[in-house]
Parts: sequence; C-alpha cells; structure tokens
Amino acid sequence: MLFRLLILLFTFSLSLYACKGGYNACVQKTKASHAVLKNSLSIPLKNNKRLLFTHQKPNAKILKYDPFLSLYIVEDRSPFAYPFDVNMRIQLGTAMVTAKGSCEGKFVANQIGLNSFARYSEPLIAPALLLSSCCWLEGIVTSRGIIQKEYLQRFIESKTTEYSDIGIRVRDKKGKLIVTACDPFFSENPFEKGDRILYYDSKRVTSASSLMQKILFAPLHSKHRVLIRRGSKKLSLFVKTQKRYGGGYISDTFLESKGLYFNKNLALTKILKEFQKYGLHLGDRLIQVNGVLVSNQNELRAYISKYKDYSSLLFERDGFEFFVNIK
Repeated sequence: MLFRLLILLFTFSLSLYACKGGYNACVQKTKASHAVLKNSLSIPLKNNKRLLFTHQKPNAKILKYDPFLSLYIVEDRSPFAYPFDVNMRIQLGTAMVTAKGSCEGKFVANQIGLNSFARYSEPLIAPALLLSSCCWLEGIVTSRGIIQKEYLQRFIESKTTEYSDIGIRVRDKKGKLIVTACDPFFSENPFEKGDRILYYDSKRVTSASSLMQKILFAPLHSKHRVLIRRGSKKLSLFVKTQKRYGGGYISDTFLESKGLYFNKNLALTKILKEFQKYGLHLGDRLIQVNGVLVSNQNELRAYISKYKDYSSLLFERDGFEFFVNIK
C-alpha cells in the first residue's frame, strides 16, 4: 500500500513539472503507466479505460474497436492515476516518447485520411507516444507513420467507428488538390480521375489532409456540395456520403465494398460471405484487372476506377488462372 502511494506521489510530481521544458517528465510518466509495450501501445485514459494500438485482439473487455487504425478502447481494471489527455489545444512542440527516452521533431506532412499516416522530421521510433512537453497526446507513432490526434480524439469520443466516403482518393499536386482514383462501385459517383477539388460545402479546400478528414468524419448519408474544375469547366457536384470500406490497416482497392480484402501482394486475405458465390479462396492472387497487369493495391485502385459498368479480374491459384467479373 505504501509503495503504491509513493508511486502516485511520484507521478503527481511529474505532472506538476511537465511543461517546464524537456521531456524527462513525459518519459517517466510513460514508463510508470506501462504505455509502451514491445509491439503495441496501451495508453491510460480517463474513466478507467485504455487506448490500445495493437494488431492482436487484446485479452481485456473491449469497449470499442477501429479496424482501419488498429485501435481499441478497453476496460482498465487497474487504472493509472494520471491518465493521458489528447491535446486539442495549440501545439507548440512534440517528441516521440518511450519509457527509455525521447526524440524531438516536427510534422513534415499531415495524415491524409486512411491512406497515408503523418510523416515526421526524425526517423520513427515505433511504437511510441507523440507528446507535447506537457505530456499531452499529439498522436501515436507506428512503423507506417503517425496517427494524428484528431483521429484519436474522434475514436475516443464518437459512438461509431465507421467512416464516411464520397468515392474518391485525392492528393496534393503543386498546390492543387487532384482526384487520383474514383470508386466505380460507389453509387452514382459523379467524379472523374483528374478532377481538381476547389470547394467543399462552400469552403475553399486547402489540402488533401483537411478534405479527407472532413469527408471521413461526416455523418453517414449526409449531403455535400463539391465545386470542381474539370478541364476548362467548373462543375458543382452534389454527393451523399456512403460507408467507407478500406484504408489504413485494411486494404483499399475499392473491392472491399464487394467483400474482397487483399494483402500487399494482392493475395486474398478475407472474403465476406455474400461474395463467396464466385468460388474464390483465401490466398488466390489477383494478377490482372481489365486486361492490365497489377502488382500492388495502388495500381489495382487506379486501373479499376476507370470502369464503371463492370471490372474483369484475373486470379491465379496454384498455377491455374481464371476470370471473375465484378459489377
């Protein structure tokens, strides 16, 4: 009992001295809370909960799960006295923090939805907490990049773990926001590859990261107006959000809405029940889409987006090749 009291007093003193400069207090808090494990994170939150980043199903009472970002919220039966807060205030500086030390740096690119995690100025230390000098949570560091605080906050506070979609993937190109792929299975998709996004809900679009966040966080089936430039013309498009099926730690080829999920080599890792009528098996490898060879998810997404009526997929299984047509 006395030992536990000393630990509580120690961590309280760390909180008092946080923000004074440097990250020593944050390192000690991270160590005391056991927030960084070998290949995962277990971050204490308020109300006897922990935020987990892990690719293994936790042995705890699961309260919420986000398969896109591999995040869980679980019940904490031995809550840490001074949990971490997600910092939604102004951020003045950050560091990657583990129980062994810290490394200061800054964002060089923000997270673009579920397709590209944020990039940092220093080599990534993963897994780690990304903290301010006050030990507020600014993100979590993974081997793929940083999941930023806005996504953590939404997951913690929202009742849903679903994301919205308007059937496009975008990127920044020389100060312009360009549509790089269109979902051919998205109902009444009005976009075309190469469209330049100008305004979203009457507000000028400034970056791919801000646009994708607005789209993903929007309520399902909500209506939005998008002003685009297509060639020399400006067009006003009206869209209704639908459920997002792929991205992050889930494959994102547009075929996820049809129940097909792939690994990085385009071998099937999951087939939903409603799609098993096509006779596909786990491990079948996609080698061609609409007559074009594909070797990764980006190529598959780019080529499949050109065909709105149906897509012809060529699979390989143990040296045997066969076609499947997807409408």
